[in-house]
Amino acid sequence: MQSLRHPVFLTRIDPHRNMARFYALSVEPTLFGDYAVQRRWGRLGTSGRSRSDLFPDLVSAHARKAQLVRSKCKRGYVEG
Repeated sequence: MQSLRHPVFLTRIDPHRNMARFYALSVEPTLFGDYAVQRRWGRLGTSGRSRSDLFPDLVSAHARKAQLVRSKCKRGYVEG
């Protein structure tokens, strides 16, 4: 697994189910001193959907990012 200080790009591909999904995560500072966990997900080859969750400090933002990575890896996503 990559360091949590870098963006993470996960994929889940299953040709038998016609499944080709991605899930991208990153932690970014906001203009107001908070930190945002940026999430993008969808079918490979599309722009997908996105969501930002705000956190008051970097530690809690990285903790949430790590939790999401663990959750997605349990569901079959892999890096790359």
